[in-house]
Amino acid sequence: MKNIKVIILAIITTYFMAGVSVNAQSSKLITADICVYGGTSAGVIAAYTAKKMGKTVILIEPGKHLGGMSSGGLGYTDIGNKYVVTGLARDFYRRIGTYYGKFEQWIFEPKVAEGIFNDYVKRAGFPVLFRNRLIKVKKEENQLKEIMVEDSYKPSTATNKTIRAKVFIDCTYEGDLMARSGVSYTVGREANSQYDETINGVELLDKHQFPDNIDPYKVPGDAKSGLLWGISKEVLQANGAGDKKVQAYNFRITLTNVPENRIPISKPENYDPKKYELLLRLKEKQPWKSCSDVFFISKMPNGKTDINNNGGFSTDMIGMNWEYPEADYNTRTKIWKEHEDYTKGFFYFIGNDTRIPGNIRDEMKQWGYPKDEYTDNGNWTPQLYIREARRMIGELVMTQHHCQGKEQVEDGVGMAAYGMDSHNCERLVVNGVVKNEGDVQVHGFAPYAVSYRAIVPKQKEAANLFVPVCLSASHIAYGSIRMEPVFMVLGQSSAVAACQAIDKKIAIQQVNVKEVQSLLRADPLADGSMPEVLVDNEDSHVTGDWKTEKSGGYGPTYLTDNSKAETAKSVRFIPEKLKKGAYHVYTYFPKVMNPATKTYITIYDGDKATEKIINQSDLQVEGQTSGEWLPLGLYNFSDEKKAYVEISNKNADGVIVADAVLFVPVR
Repeated sequence: MKNIKVIILAIITTYFMAGVSVNAQSSKLITADICVYGGTSAGVIAAYTAKKMGKTVILIEPGKHLGGMSSGGLGYTDIGNKYVVTGLARDFYRRIGTYYGKFEQWIFEPKVAEGIFNDYVKRAGFPVLFRNRLIKVKKEENQLKEIMVEDSYKPSTATNKTIRAKVFIDCTYEGDLMARSGVSYTVGREANSQYDETINGVELLDKHQFPDNIDPYKVPGDAKSGLLWGISKEVLQANGAGDKKVQAYNFRITLTNVPENRIPISKPENYDPKKYELLLRLKEKQPWKSCSDVFFISKMPNGKTDINNNGGFSTDMIGMNWEYPEADYNTRTKIWKEHEDYTKGFFYFIGNDTRIPGNIRDEMKQWGYPKDEYTDNGNWTPQLYIREARRMIGELVMTQHHCQGKEQVEDGVGMAAYGMDSHNCERLVVNGVVKNEGDVQVHGFAPYAVSYRAIVPKQKEAANLFVPVCLSASHIAYGSIRMEPVFMVLGQSSAVAACQAIDKKIAIQQVNVKEVQSLLRADPLADGSMPEVLVDNEDSHVTGDWKTEKSGGYGPTYLTDNSKAETAKSVRFIPEKLKKGAYHVYTYFPKVMNPATKTYITIYDGDKATEKIINQSDLQVEGQTSGEWLPLGLYNFSDEKKAYVEISNKNADGVIVADAVLFVPVR
């Protein structure tokens, strides 16, 4: 079965690379209704949506691969709350699930993700222009008319191309189309005072930090000897002060410990062990326990990893990316290569430098580059993790207040739920010792809406450009919104609104957002198929006294009961808009303390009632999530009678949970 899947992915990729993309490259003038710039996850979903809605589309990708970070190593998905993942974003994770034999899957190999993104292109049938990057934008007043692109790898005026479109969507991580279009934007961190926030700007905190006794100088105690590599000469500014410093980039690294698929980690180009002196000093104070001390190893299917930064000195190349957002292409390439050399050298250093304990070196050598990933890029991801670059200043700026529910918007075209998260922005000397500055992690708030006005520029600046990735948000709010599933959702919303603007011949700022919201609800997969029906606990019928929990479930809240059936209690989920037909039914189970061994659930299909017993042992939670959907079975529902699913505290010997029920039509 595994070999068949690999063959299918290879066929999809070969067809895609040899067919659809070549046609787009044969013409120097390309016209389309909608031009999507950036083949990130958001870009693919935006282009797919627009094509399925009947528009001509061109997708332009400066590199050679689709999916951005979602196919570039970030397979251990940052979710926050699955409730916010809707439409085609949810479809993507369902398709990942199908590949691995599950309902949905949030942990996956890069090649699997890329194969699915390629398949979106194949199924919709739109052209992709690979290896082309933006060099010019032509505007007339506030209307983008056309853009010019050049070959990303071999620039030449002879191969430049012009793309004319009615609406443009910038889905890059850098916001290049936005910037060249004259749209207002910012880089770096706002001062707390700008938007009356509390965790923006300079923040010297304790996460991913050095202990208080790490000497910063080449010769310990001698400032004249100079600073160790990676330490800035910057002076710590006041807490909450704004600046142009950018949170650190890194690679989300795919390694494998499967011997037959493993390429040993060899000494990389430009290797310099002096870059890792700080790591040695850190581990003198905090002795080694395992490699996980200095990087997160998130296990992926088939013996692979999604490796991320962890601790004071890790895979983040702190302070080395400040130029990147505004840099020219050559400078960006240099910064990119420096990050690659640093990261490869980091792993080689841990596995080979004799100053590292032998058991740690041996542990590191269990890992290598996978032979079956990134086969055209030396088995190394082609996507640097651009956590943040430019951020638009649009019709509305999302801030900390929106994240924490203190301000709410009515024109939401997507939701976010991840904590406000910033990696460190600088490494400097504070009171004679090394410190990292800029890491902020504030969690524990409910899902919130992302405004339509945050993905469109001011109308006077650009009336036909969407920016769903480098959207309008403060630095710290962007740290919550900037997750791949959210980017996909906002990409789809941008495409739906773009189609409305084209059909009605109006500026995108004048689109009726309620109509966009309605279209997204009625046709979430953009293919006319029947949408699934979700009934959340907030729309349920409750019998008895249940406790409302506000963190860790599906959606804003979930219900619990710990009475151990002293009195009968139940929560009935009634799908009032359910149409007659066959549905797979699921219930969402958050992981809680002291759960009941069994949960009794009644499913009434309109004719008969069926009792199901869910064993707590059936709940296997994986990844950055607090729960999973558990299947209740396949049922034929009648629309003549009121169907329902009811969760009770019958025979409970622990905490009973009632959160959400999902009805998925058989398509």
